[in-house]
Amino acid sequence: YFSGKDPAFGLLGNTVGAWSDPNQLLLFIEHGGGRELYEELLAPYGVQFIGASTTGLEAFVSKIPLDGVADLKGLKMRAPEGLVQAVFAAAGASPVSLPGSEVFTSLDKGVIDAADYTVFSTNDQQGMHKIAPHPVYPGFHSLPVLEVSMNKETWDGMPADLQEILKVSVVHFARQMTSILKLQDLKTVAEVRKSNDITIHNWSAAERAKFRTIAREQWKIFSKKSPNAEKVYNVLTKYLTDNGLLN
Repeated sequence: YFSGKDPAFGLLGNTVGAWSDPNQLLLFIEHGGGRELYEELLAPYGVQFIGASTTGLEAFVSKIPLDGVADLKGLKMRAPEGLVQAVFAAAGASPVSLPGSEVFTSLDKGVIDAADYTVFSTNDQQGMHKIAPHPVYPGFHSLPVLEVSMNKETWDGMPADLQEILKVSVVHFARQMTSILKLQDLKTVAEVRKSNDITIHNWSAAERAKFRTIAREQWKIFSKKSPNAEKVYNVLTKYLTDNGLLN
């Protein structure tokens, strides 16, 4: 949402194809340079970064079987504008912008055949798998940042102990949120596997790597949109490379 202010927010907020697990992202935020990037990006707007969470690795909603990158070619799908759309378009899909409230009806009416939406358990709770019985899980594309921040002037007026309490609280919140959603996903997946009406597709490591390669090229293109975006790109790719996450 804030990439209109600076594209760097889009690249940092959802580095499409980068992460395979929430812990990878949370470690980057707390120990890999993510916190420092957010603090620097938000400061000009009078906003103080406190911490971040994520929902978890999003599953992919699909009406048709998708077993790899080649199956994305020509796929009519919902994807938010910006980096998500750019990556899927580069992979051969035909992404369109739709609000979340229209995803179900658009799938049901055949306007789209697939969608970037959210985690597996929530997709199932909202009835997505009843009309789109070919989900991809674990997901391969999206692990968005949920940023927690506040007015910087108010933050600066708080005592150091309360600032630290807020920081630690967000770390706890992130662990709770990702853990609970992961457990819900595992439970829902186990239940869905008993159904003959829904087929879960799990991409091979090779196919995930293909998608990540396509995504990396789009990160690079996106990084040229602003000096801050280029800085985010450099810090992110160094962290991912140093930790063997781009293999």
